[in-house]
Amino acid sequence: MVSADVPRKGIFAGDDPFEISRRWLTEAEAKEINDPNAIAIATVDPDGLPNVRMVLLKEIADDAFVFFTNYESAKGQEIESAGKAAFVMHWKSLRRQVRVRGLIARETPEASDAYYKSRALGSRIGAWASQQSRPLSAKTALMEAVAKEGLKHGPNPKRPPFWGGYRITPLEIEFWADGEFRLHDRFRWRRESPDAAWNILRLNP
Repeated sequence: MVSADVPRKGIFAGDDPFEISRRWLTEAEAKEINDPNAIAIATVDPDGLPNVRMVLLKEIADDAFVFFTNYESAKGQEIESAGKAAFVMHWKSLRRQVRVRGLIARETPEASDAYYKSRALGSRIGAWASQQSRPLSAKTALMEAVAKEGLKHGPNPKRPPFWGGYRITPLEIEFWADGEFRLHDRFRWRRESPDAAWNILRLNP
């Protein structure tokens, strides 16, 4: 649902920001050299100090953006503490970006199980072996942990209880496209809650 709509044409056209996001990502998949679904996700620690890192967006659902990680990692702990996050998805090939800010919560266990099973075996074992964000004495120690976990869990490991998905439910989405002389096009979709109508504004570059 959209209120106070403003004229939007071409790549910005549409009444569903998730559909626009999917459309832009599909275009990027045909042009971006590496990882068109890479996003820089930002969180804050208990002191309010920001953190940002790259992860891979795995789904643009009808109501959320989904990625997967170690729940006990720095990002996982900060997400659990704040319940909010932001990310930017930027494509040099298209000269466009999508910025998202909103609420974040764990994906359902069933959805996390399904995605985990779709990963390569090495990645599934790696999720068991890596104590993400915590100190590592040497790369050899990590590889030893991978070998140990591989023997322990075999060719069909279950999903680690400390690993799974997060869903970002946006309260704000901004679509940005490069313009000549830095006169970029920006449209911000904002709502007060996940159930509220979207309000769209064109912003100055």
